[in-house]
Amino acid sequence: MTTALPAGPRPHRVGATPGPAGRGVGPLLRDWRERRRLSQLELALRAGSSARHISFVETGRSRPSEELILRLADHLDVPMRERNALLLAAGYAPRFPETSMDDPAMEGLRAGLDRLLQGYDPYPALVVDATYQVVAVNRGITMLMEGVSEELLVPPLNAMRVVLHPEGMAPRIRNLAEWRGHLLEQMERQIALDRSAVLRELYEEVAAYPVADGGESAADGASAPYFALPMRIEHDGRVLSFVSSISTFNTPMDVTVAELAVETFLPADRETADHLRALDG
Repeated sequence: MTTALPAGPRPHRVGATPGPAGRGVGPLLRDWRERRRLSQLELALRAGSSARHISFVETGRSRPSEELILRLADHLDVPMRERNALLLAAGYAPRFPETSMDDPAMEGLRAGLDRLLQGYDPYPALVVDATYQVVAVNRGITMLMEGVSEELLVPPLNAMRVVLHPEGMAPRIRNLAEWRGHLLEQMERQIALDRSAVLRELYEEVAAYPVADGGESAADGASAPYFALPMRIEHDGRVLSFVSSISTFNTPMDVTVAELAVETFLPADRETADHLRALDG
């Protein structure tokens, strides 16, 4: 069984830090190019344009076509939400819709995600958006969240808060220092790529949570070397070990879909796999 979690009221989720009022498409494109550490010539060669034309666009001497904006955004790996912002800054209509997950048009997507999460049971799996708001979970995740404070489980749930908060899963994570460091580094990479003000605010919040002394390293008590950093968490008198994997949609055409991620937790050792199968039995 999967659980679709009510979204509740949300702020605008992601996007670049707002620039000066009236900022045109040229400076925005220059920001993305500099963030990707590309020269005007490198970008022009990739996009089938010329360095002169890219320079004219960035300085406002030339208005780029809609097609050129989308081509440059593709080569700059600009998030879909920000591609709409580039088009608006140039005076064009947004190209990509942003459809609520509750919209009837998303029924097929919701059903597909439910089947996917069910397929991972008894292994934990969940769906989150770009700021780690939880969209849906399976039974495996609800098992790991046993003992989490009720306040943290009030929608909208945030996966980073549930994991790292002192009243969340953190006290039961045996290698919390390592796992916390991994999650914070993951958020830092996202902020560097997308420059999301909302994600930065979340990062500053969870990074400030107090961390108890002690714990263990990932390999402490391990019977064999791990192939990836595991999360070692206490549950029902045992220590379970999981490695995580994150999947996204390959060719999204909607902002909401582009910002979804499916995270799965696979057993890192035989004991964990056996325990989960026994619970599922």
